[in-house]
Amino acid sequence: MSLVVLGVSHHSASVEIRERFAYAESQVVPTLTKLREVGLAREAVLLSTCNRVELYVATDLVAREAAEALRSFLVADRAFGTALTNELYAHVERGGVEHLFRVACGLDSLVLGETEILGQLKKAYDVALAAGHTGKVLNKSFQSAFSVAKKVRSETQIQRGNTSVASVAVDLAERIFDDLGKRDVMVIGAGDTSEKTARALLSRGARSLFVSNRSFERAEALAAELGGRAIHFDDWEKEFGRIDIIISSTSAPHYVLDRPKLEKLLRQRGPRALLIIDIAVPRDIDPEVKLLNDVFLANVDDLQAVADEHVRNRREEIVRCEAIIRGKAESLLASLPAMGAGAPKLAYGHE
Repeated sequence: MSLVVLGVSHHSASVEIRERFAYAESQVVPTLTKLREVGLAREAVLLSTCNRVELYVATDLVAREAAEALRSFLVADRAFGTALTNELYAHVERGGVEHLFRVACGLDSLVLGETEILGQLKKAYDVALAAGHTGKVLNKSFQSAFSVAKKVRSETQIQRGNTSVASVAVDLAERIFDDLGKRDVMVIGAGDTSEKTARALLSRGARSLFVSNRSFERAEALAAELGGRAIHFDDWEKEFGRIDIIISSTSAPHYVLDRPKLEKLLRQRGPRALLIIDIAVPRDIDPEVKLLNDVFLANVDDLQAVADEHVRNRREEIVRCEAIIRGKAESLLASLPAMGAGAPKLAYGHE
């Protein structure tokens, strides 16, 4: 039995490429079913977030052969016809286990030590488990990863400082606006990350919050919880004139806001700054809007520069985290069906 991880992340590819590999929630279980039906996996988990899309697979194939086959599967399944260089990567055997552990601990994240990825990883595992797509190898691997993440969190300081995309987004807002207490915020799409970003902005003093979502019930629930006001999805543009910060995180397959629409909406406002934080993948906001006067647009990749400033404060903790990961990986591998040491990482280009 071989354990293989095949994926694309913010380390290897831009958001323009990641969004083409992204999976909607409704596509996850059918994709896992397909993987097993074509014989590429005995067990499988699919993780799809704004920063990464990864297949975790236990297979009867030889690791390197499985990695090549999974690469072909992912490219074909996403109908990705553009030439690739090193955007896709594979981790096999021990390398796959250690990569899983690093992801769970936030060591592979855009924001070093962030905690949101652990919840996303648990959700991906739970979906695969409930659908019957996991077994002995992935069950033990993922449970071990969750245990390692807890140990790292309790025994190191890797999460010291700002440890989430939400908190980094708020840092960016404070660089643009002198006083968040005079700023009104709108959330478009009431997802988990947008909710956390809104909470962080409110905790830093943002004046008011509007929530718009395709499910008005969800918008009402979030608005009530955060002390904001819910707006029907088709009506959010009517409130645009008073908004200073937009957080957009829908699951729309197309732009929610493009340049022509924003140009029209800007006429409702005076000449003041507008910050748009696009944390959706695929992206919600047309990147050309950043060419408009007084408009600041940040997508998940743009947040990297802010995140890098916090990395320096936690560098010394990485060594301690890696030691924990190596020890736990050794224990896990000893308890699983025989696996080779494997290459820590394989990168694939376009043949």
